[in-house]
Amino acid sequence: MSTLPTYRWRLAPDGYATYRQLRALGLRPGGQGVAAELQRPRRRRGPLVAYLYRIDRAKPVRPMTPARWAALAKANAAQRVCPICRRDAGYRIPRSLGMCVTCHDSPTTLAA
Repeated sequence: MSTLPTYRWRLAPDGYATYRQLRALGLRPGGQGVAAELQRPRRRRGPLVAYLYRIDRAKPVRPMTPARWAALAKANAAQRVCPICRRDAGYRIPRSLGMCVTCHDSPTTLAA
């Protein structure tokens, strides 16, 4: 049993927010622990739980530095390069395909 205050879905008091709600406000938890939780009943599996943080203890989101922007651009670029033809596909390559759509649909790739 949890020692945190538990509220029913959509009935949390003012002053609490989920992680996503904090981000929408331009905030982050900032090292604080979970203050409360929301529970939404589910029929077949266990209840859905969302953790709540106190808004008054939240800190502003740290700004992106040029180095972080560069690292993010490099990671996104790596997911756009097809491992078969080595070309930039112009979109993120689906992990389910593992290659660009052109390579996936070509008859030489299908025969292999």
